[in-house]
Amino acid sequence: MSFALSIGQKSDIGNYRENNEDRVLVSQVQENGRCQLLACLVADGMGGQLAGEKASEMATDLIWQELQKGYGQVQNVEQVKQLIRQAAVRANEEIMELGQFHREYSNMGTTIVLAVWLPPLRDDCLFVSWLGDSRAYLVRDRKIECLTVDHSIAQALVEAGVLSAEEARVHRFRNRLWKYLGTKEVADGPDVKVVYLRPGDRFLLCTDGLTGVVEDEKLAEVITANTDPQKAAEELVKLALDCDSKDNVSCVLIYVDEASEPVARVSNG
Repeated sequence: MSFALSIGQKSDIGNYRENNEDRVLVSQVQENGRCQLLACLVADGMGGQLAGEKASEMATDLIWQELQKGYGQVQNVEQVKQLIRQAAVRANEEIMELGQFHREYSNMGTTIVLAVWLPPLRDDCLFVSWLGDSRAYLVRDRKIECLTVDHSIAQALVEAGVLSAEEARVHRFRNRLWKYLGTKEVADGPDVKVVYLRPGDRFLLCTDGLTGVVEDEKLAEVITANTDPQKAAEELVKLALDCDSKDNVSCVLIYVDEASEPVARVSNG
């Protein structure tokens, strides 16, 4: 069995911010009309003024560059994981270096969440990785599962048994991050999950401008109700704004279907 991936994307400045510090990248490499590499990445920059925009731009651009350089050499799943980690480490080093030598970028950083597909190696799985509190979800059989764990202080308190998940959702440290691109905590790179695909799977990558105001069950409802990933992305962003999200709002939807050969169909949003 092969798979076809259909991708929708949307990013909105929102109702309260003066600039959009989010960045969405959906890019693929093709040979003879066939997808060799697909990367979907959502980043949420921080740092004030234009620093957040710069950090999220650097993250998406540098990670994509590194993936393009290295995807042709990977021969197994572990090597793909390592390639993704190395790409994140390279972006982290560049972001930290720029912040060190330019005062206007001294406090910048960015979250990332990404999904990578390498059909020539394995077209039956996605590689999912993240840093910060931008999230990846899987909707399968009408049930939603969060594939990521926020790198926030509130979530760390949940894992330590100090807070419940419900308490963490409204805790004053829910948006206080301890790990993201732009910090030494990145170390050797982020964790990478391998998710094996089934026809009908639907993946959501998004910033906390969406998840901060929309419950997981409502995310699943919208995604399940829309057969077009682009329409689902647009509806989710509108829903967040209607719920008075005070942040930029960005998301990528990836819909999985059975196909005769691997293919990625990308909407420009």
